[in-house]
Amino acid sequence: MAALFGSRVRRLRTAAGLTQAELGAKTHVVASRITQIERCSGAKPTLELARVLDEVLGGDGLLVDLWPYVYREAFPDWSRAFMAHSERAVFIREYGAHLVPGLLQTEDYARAVLSVGLSLQGEDHLEERVSARLGRQERLTSSDRPALWVVLDEAVLRRPVGGWAVMRAQLARVLDAASDRHITVQVLPFEQGEHDVMGGSLTILELPDGSEVAYTEGAHYGQLVEEPAEVERFRLFYDRLRAAALPPLMSLDMIRSVMEGNHRDANTPSRTERRRLAQEQSQQSGGRQLRRGGNRNPRHRPRP
Repeated sequence: MAALFGSRVRRLRTAAGLTQAELGAKTHVVASRITQIERCSGAKPTLELARVLDEVLGGDGLLVDLWPYVYREAFPDWSRAFMAHSERAVFIREYGAHLVPGLLQTEDYARAVLSVGLSLQGEDHLEERVSARLGRQERLTSSDRPALWVVLDEAVLRRPVGGWAVMRAQLARVLDAASDRHITVQVLPFEQGEHDVMGGSLTILELPDGSEVAYTEGAHYGQLVEEPAEVERFRLFYDRLRAAALPPLMSLDMIRSVMEGNHRDANTPSRTERRRLAQEQSQQSGGRQLRRGGNRNPRHRPRP
């Protein structure tokens, strides 16, 4: 795809009557960068450069449309295969063990998630990753949008990725998405204890022909599973998660409760601060001290 991208740039540049140096000047890069792109050597073009090239060369969106495929070539074969399957899936089932799945992430949340990790190569790379992730979300509003069923571990709700303000907006995004009849959201509470998918996140894709593939992911690994017997095993794991999770309406209530209790605006006192202030007020008025857990019940005296 990088070679195809380069050949299209060269063809458009030639049709426009520009030299590599002239195109570089118009797109604010050195001529050698244009040479690298056309010869498919060196670093791949960024999304921003693809947009500028498209505009300068009158590509009518061609280069921008090709860019995601160029971007994917940096990923392992199994990762590219998963992305291709995702674009065709008619039903997507996801379990988020640590994070809100990419299809439902806000831009700020996605940027916070993608800004950490071993594979990040700089600010431009970060913006490419964010743009690619947000671009995949367009599938949810397309005419052939898939049904989406998401089970979120309670830990996802309580980890303030990007800070409290970003997390509050992210939870609001999940609530908004859940109002779509094509999207269902459940929460797996801590009290359910251990389960079959504790090691990481799980995605099961149902394809147009009725077949399914599974994808498991941890912090530094991913695995695409296509063997039917293995996929069926992961499907059973997912069905158990759905059964153990709170029903959809109760799940949404829990998300709202977490928003109100933990992810408030920065100028609102936190739960710990409110407890401390209440304890100080109680001490000043001669009242009973609050217990460490925040309950207002008096301490029980030991029985004689």
